[in-house]
Amino acid sequence: MTSALAFDARPGKSFIRWTPFGAMSCELGQGQRMCVVDTAAKEAAVARFLREYPQTGQVDDHPALLGCTDVAWSQIPGCPAGLPALLRGLLDQVAGPEALRVLDNVLLNSVFHVSPAMSAALPFLIRLAALPDMVVRSGLVDLLVVAAELSQLVDADNERQVLLLGNECDHPEREWCRAAFAAHASALRALLADETLPGGLISGADRECLLKAIEPQRYSS
Repeated sequence: MTSALAFDARPGKSFIRWTPFGAMSCELGQGQRMCVVDTAAKEAAVARFLREYPQTGQVDDHPALLGCTDVAWSQIPGCPAGLPALLRGLLDQVAGPEALRVLDNVLLNSVFHVSPAMSAALPFLIRLAALPDMVVRSGLVDLLVVAAELSQLVDADNERQVLLLGNECDHPEREWCRAAFAAHASALRALLADETLPGGLISGADRECLLKAIEPQRYSS
């Protein structure tokens, strides 16, 4: 499912972003950043998930999550220490859908901004999305597409882009994501070439978005 965007970028006007996880509506104010998910809300969401699915915090890591416990998640600004449990939860047939919903809120600071934790999570998301028996495989692919879209370089001369997305210097997390996509380009290409990835699971536009994330020079004007 391709994410889409509809907005009126004037202050005081509303905009809506449709993502694979639902429609999110916000309002632009003068000098305000709207629809931001704060750290406390993320921590609370992860805590609720762990109470409902305690088994996700106790299982051994899957090969796709190799190295997950070595990441200092709690030292990443705005990242709950329990994020690895969400990644493990994606593998659980019962907990998977809720793990994905909470992970979406943790890895996206707002409808237009990835969180600083996104770049650290990308290698694991790519590996998990490559597993053909994943219940939430479609949602994982969608999340990768959203990450690719929101980490694209912002044109400083495009006032509309800057108004919505902010300047590059204020959002280093976009550059970190671009570096993560580049570092794991071979794994992402293998995912896109996987014959078990049904055509209905990823659209042509989404496929191009992911290819653009790992081959930006090919798409630069």
